[in-house]
Amino acid sequence: MENIRRGQFEGIRAEIATNPARKPDFGDPRVHPTAGATAVGARKSLIAYNVFLGTSDVQIAKNIAKAIRFSSGGLRFVKGAGFLVRGMAQVSMNLTDFEQTPLHRVFEMVKREAARYGVAPVSSEIVGLIPKRALEAAAEWFLQVENFDSSLILENRLGTVMVGKAAVGGLRAGVESFVEQLAAPTATPGGGSASAASAAMAAALATMVASMSRGKKAYLQYERELSDTIARLAQLREEMKAAIDSDAESFNVVMKAYKQAKQSANADSVIDAALKQAISVPLGVAESGCEIAAIVEKLNPITNPNMKSDLATASALAHAAIEGAMANVEVNLESMKDAAFAADVRKRAAALRR
Repeated sequence: MENIRRGQFEGIRAEIATNPARKPDFGDPRVHPTAGATAVGARKSLIAYNVFLGTSDVQIAKNIAKAIRFSSGGLRFVKGAGFLVRGMAQVSMNLTDFEQTPLHRVFEMVKREAARYGVAPVSSEIVGLIPKRALEAAAEWFLQVENFDSSLILENRLGTVMVGKAAVGGLRAGVESFVEQLAAPTATPGGGSASAASAAMAAALATMVASMSRGKKAYLQYERELSDTIARLAQLREEMKAAIDSDAESFNVVMKAYKQAKQSANADSVIDAALKQAISVPLGVAESGCEIAAIVEKLNPITNPNMKSDLATASALAHAAIEGAMANVEVNLESMKDAAFAADVRKRAAALRR
């Protein structure tokens, strides 16, 4: 904090030095007159990850670190350096976005680079904490588990059940917060987020039906088709869950753009750039909703007929997602100045309605 405060005052001092007419103004928005300055930052979870090599030659670790870190042309979201630790060469790394550059990919890259020098990793270590999802992704990759989903992990499933039971009304605990946020007198979350949630639920229900039919004697002939369907639905479900937040964020970007446009010479381009993001999210939801609806239709004849009501619900949710998302697209298109972009979006939208 002291360094931040000192830096702010040094900035003002430098301005005074270059412009003697500039008087110290401690009402400057960068520095509070009594509290100084506060810096606030946010980032994704950082993983401090080290790999030990079967050699004491630290230069090999340095060479590998240079090959894999992003600043030297290596993997995105990876920072790295080489050190000698406990008599072994160590490739020390910080992974700043494990979802984009996962742990297992980094390890494999280190392993392959090490092989060029005739050495191999001996062990690795995590310094501090690591998100559970990072370990789940690594386990899925190394074990090559077919159609893996985090809900297959016993502890995850038990945790979900226990959270539901802990609340009045049981399963309502999982949706109560989101429903109440929808009911709140605020612009977000709104119809776009609700549409994405509907698509996610449609994919979830379809997954349940496919999973309960797969492996059963009566549906063995559809084993491969059901497995592929479950895998695709898992991807769609994750995308739609992410879109719940993305839609709300895109609306906030549009509101910010309208404020910035008042002070910009390129007001239309500033607003259009934000609107394009606000359009792309619900358009993606609508397209995914169409795919989910098509999958549900294909599942009808190859799954347990006793679960037709679940598929009917999934279909209704998917179509609700499509309608809601397209309504959001149309609203934003009305304010779009970029005629070529608007025409392309309307063309894609028309294809969805066929």
